[in-house]
Amino acid sequence: MARSKRIIYSLFAVLRGFAMVRTIVITFAISAVAVALGGSATAWAIGAEFAGPGPAVTGNDTGGIFPYSPGVEPIYRQIAGDFCARWGRFAKVTSFHRVYGDYVGFVCYDRTGKIH
Repeated sequence: MARSKRIIYSLFAVLRGFAMVRTIVITFAISAVAVALGGSATAWAIGAEFAGPGPAVTGNDTGGIFPYSPGVEPIYRQIAGDFCARWGRFAKVTSFHRVYGDYVGFVCYDRTGKIH
C-alpha cells in the first residue's frame, strides 16, 4: 500500500503544473477504482458527462446547445443568457426548432455585432 501511495504522489508531483492533465488522471483513477469495485457500467458513465450533449446545457464560452422540450419554450432565451453570463457575455439564440428532441443552439458574444 505504501509503495502505491508513493507512486501516486510522485505522479501528482510531476503533473503539478498541468491542471487539465491532472483532472484527466483523477477522473481516470476514480473510474478505475469504481471498475475494480464491480460497477463497470457506472464507472464509465462518470466520464460520459464529457462525451457530448446531455440533458442540460452543453457548451463553452463561445456558445452551446441544450435539448428542446415544450417546457423550455417560454425560457429558452433565459437559459442561454444565464449560461453565457458565466463568462460575462451576452447570448444570441441561433437555432430554435420546435421539435421535441432537437436542440436549441446559441452563441455568446461580448458586444453587439462581435461574435467569437
